[in-house]
Parts: sequence; structure tokens; C-alpha cells
Amino acid sequence: MAQLDTLFRAMQEHGASDLHLVTGNPPIMRIDGDLVRLKSQVLNDATLRPLLQEITPPSLWKTYSELGDADFGYELNGVARFRANLFLQKNGAAAVFRLIPSHIMTCAELGLPEQVGRLAHLRQGLVLVTGPTGSGKSTTLAAIIDEVNKTRSDNLITIEDPIEFVHKGIKALVSHREVGNHTESFATALRSVLREDPDVIMVGEMRDLETIRLALEAASTGHLVFGTLHTLNSAKTVDRIVEVFPSREQPQIRSTLADSLKAVIAQTLFKRVDQPGRIAALELMMCTPAIANLIREGKTFQIPSALQTGKKEGMRTMDASIVELLQAGKIDPLDALDKVLNDDSIAPYLSQTGMR
Repeated sequence: MAQLDTLFRAMQEHGASDLHLVTGNPPIMRIDGDLVRLKSQVLNDATLRPLLQEITPPSLWKTYSELGDADFGYELNGVARFRANLFLQKNGAAAVFRLIPSHIMTCAELGLPEQVGRLAHLRQGLVLVTGPTGSGKSTTLAAIIDEVNKTRSDNLITIEDPIEFVHKGIKALVSHREVGNHTESFATALRSVLREDPDVIMVGEMRDLETIRLALEAASTGHLVFGTLHTLNSAKTVDRIVEVFPSREQPQIRSTLADSLKAVIAQTLFKRVDQPGRIAALELMMCTPAIANLIREGKTFQIPSALQTGKKEGMRTMDASIVELLQAGKIDPLDALDKVLNDDSIAPYLSQTGMR
């Protein structure tokens, strides 16, 4: 048993989402969104490095020693998987571990709108789950992929860096590919995936022009593609995809995206005030003909208005979701104020804090 396994078990016992091991500090866990310092000795570089090396694949430890960064997945049998990021900082070695639960929650268990679960039954197109780091994108995407796995006799290929949730084939044939271990890059894997007879492709992160281009190509040629982006809402997601391309290509990309995009799920996490834990506020955009036309014409600034009028299709804005959580007494008005786009939408709730 690796020496760090004790801390990983403690993460699960305390409901921690992340573990920070940073030279010059004691071990720190993130619990319900807050950093909690453990009553332990301060870590130093000489003692931390051997602990990290013990669980790091040899090839990646060489990379870390030479370049100062490394990412990989670590599995503790019977407990959970952990997404590891090793880095160097001023005082020495450091690492962050994100706990990936072994149980994949369903869309219903996560309290997601029923329209989200239906996305698993699309035959083709592009579905994006977006939000800042730590907003629960991977958990939401895993729930949708789990629905694919349970209901479709299809070939499902995931490309991740590193592999997070592990889906054991139920009805689907599932292949997990890890960047840096099974393939050189997201782009390399996407270039070859169309020769692997896929029905559904999951791209862990669409982080560069080539990856986005290949994902769009796959979505527009009869495949169902799921991916993630670090964008805050639907309109910014569309803008991000278009703007990554050279200006001369952008009109064609807008047209391609309008035809292939099926939905954007944008979310952010809040600390709950009614009980321990966190809860997601969620914006949902379904790419109706009206929204597709806005994308094609470059009028993304009108998307929020289209979401407000698209309630019959299950659409909602981020602000509407935040207001719903406030009305239910689940989040703090001050937290809502930090993340809401239009302050006026929560003005009636700010009186609870004495603010105007």
C-alpha cells in the first residue's frame, strides 16, 4: 500500500473533493468548497517527493523531473480513482488530487433536468458541457455517458487526460483512451478515431484549435460527440469555438457549428446553506432552429433572450437557475451575487442580507 493511500481514504471519509500537498504546508483538503488544513506536520520537499514518486508511473515521473508538470490517474481499489496533477512551485514539489467517485451518479440522482438525460439518445451532433474548473463538468458528463452505456448497443470511445470515470461496458462497447499513455494528444486520437468505427465519442477537453476542428468534423459526419470547455455560459461557448479559428474561416465554422451543435450545458457549483455539500446551477441551451440561426448569423448576444423564451423546450439561463436555488433556500444570496450575470435578477433576495 502506498503511503498516500491513507490520505486518499481520509478524503473519501470526509467527503473531500480535492487533496492539496504543497511543500511548506500541511496536507489540505477541500470539503464542501472550503480548504481545510489537516492537523499534520508541514510537508517539505525531501519527504514529499518520495511519496509522489511512489504512485507516479515511471515515465511520467521522468517527465515531471524534467519539465515540472505531470498529469495521470491513480486508482485505489475499493475506494475511488484520483486525478493527479504534479507541479513545481517556489518551495518545491506540489500536487493536487481530485477524487473521482467509483459510483457514477445518474442524471436523476444529480437532479439534472430530464432534457439532459435525453441527450444520450441523440444519434449525431455535438453536445458540450461547460463551466469553470471544479464546476462538476466531469460528473455531469459521466452521468450522460452512463445513460449511453446502459441504453445503446453502440461503440463508445472516450479520450481523456487523464481517464476519470471508468465505464464498464453494459450495452455499449466502451474504450477509454488516455492522452500521454494510449495516445499522444487529443488531436492525434481524434484523427484516428473515425477509423475505429465509433458511434459516440467523448472528448475530455476541447482545448485547442485542432481538437475543436476534428470534434466538429466528427459531429458533422454522423457521430455523436460529447466534449467540455472552460466557458461560463452558452453564448460564450459559441464565441469561444468560433474565435479560436482564423477570421477567414469563421463564417464557415459558424455555419458548421449551427448545423452540428445540439446542446450546451453550462454549470457552476455553489456551497449549500440548507445542508452540507454543494449544488449546481445549470444553464441549458437546446439548439433549436431559431438558436441555430443566431449562431449562423453571429448574433450570439441574443442567445440569452432566446433561452428565456425557450422554456417549453426545457431551456433556462444561468440566472434563472440561480434564482430557483435562492427561492428554494439552498444557496446564499451573497454567493449568488458573485456568479449571477444580471444583478437585477436577484435583487429581491439581497434584502435578506441587508444589501441593496
